[in-house]
Amino acid sequence: MVNEPAPRHDPGPFLPRAGSGPVEWRISEGLVPYAEAVAAMEARAAAIARAEAAECVWLLEHPALYTAGTSAREADLVEPERFPVHRTGRGGQYTYHGPGQRVAYVMLDLNRRRQDLRAYVAALEAWIIATLEAFNVRGERREDRVGVWVRRPEKGADVEDKIAAIGIRVRRWVSFHGISLNVEPDLSHFSGIVPCGIQGHGVTSLVDLGHLVSLAEVDMQLRARFEPIFGETVPAGPPDL
Repeated sequence: MVNEPAPRHDPGPFLPRAGSGPVEWRISEGLVPYAEAVAAMEARAAAIARAEAAECVWLLEHPALYTAGTSAREADLVEPERFPVHRTGRGGQYTYHGPGQRVAYVMLDLNRRRQDLRAYVAALEAWIIATLEAFNVRGERREDRVGVWVRRPEKGADVEDKIAAIGIRVRRWVSFHGISLNVEPDLSHFSGIVPCGIQGHGVTSLVDLGHLVSLAEVDMQLRARFEPIFGETVPAGPPDL
């Protein structure tokens, strides 16, 4: 039987203290190499912790690759030679990144917000769910599985697929890494891993669900749905790599 939506409390807005300033909203065009992105993200998070830079959300795409979080099990890397594998300090297990998937690296100072990681993850889930609602897709959270899920009754009464993943790291109460939302990736690329270590469930995307939307349209909704939860944003150019 498919799990019912998790009975978590609503995390409510994760707004900063008054006077904190807007979150910079940055978008990179083209495919950004993973190692360079992580280096830039970690440098920015450190600058935020030193109060030398504004909070930031960075939207990008990566070339096809697998990442291994701190809980990754080697048995879940089914095809180790298929794509490059990057070890990363974020939480979670194996995941895939590639063209057609919108990655959002979220660098927020939780000192200015709430030092509550469970509520922060729930707020990220709420952001994704609100974004999917804009495309008439019902995303749901699960108590035992981080991320956002979509029921697939056309495949069977008990079938549900994952449409978005969450993997975060926090240092000095500044968050980095973030979310990935499947817009139009090659879903066959997920077969080289057990995504997030979860057996018995598939993956899906907006296009797979019949919603022919562009990354630009998704970006617009991500920003619109981010602000009620996390606060005002201001556009900025992509980071220097």
